[in-house]
Amino acid sequence: MGATPEALVKKKVRDILNKEGAYYVMPVTGGYGNSGAPDFLVSYGGKFVGIECKANKGKVTALQLKNLKSIANTGGQALVINEFNVVQLS
Repeated sequence: MGATPEALVKKKVRDILNKEGAYYVMPVTGGYGNSGAPDFLVSYGGKFVGIECKANKGKVTALQLKNLKSIANTGGQALVINEFNVVQLS
């Protein structure tokens, strides 16, 4: 069984972050995790970046949007990356 379209976007993001030497974590949500946290929490070049991955024109949920806005409001960068704009990270 093949990977989901969103999993393929996450793989591309992971490959780019690894190539660039960025530090990142992929937080676990639910339970003790933070529901709605972006798929990637990244530190690179002195900046904090939250990256939410979507595919097939997927939309962020209200909780994901709230978390992305919190990152942006505290000086971080918040990105929604899909198969069409993943090249922005290179």
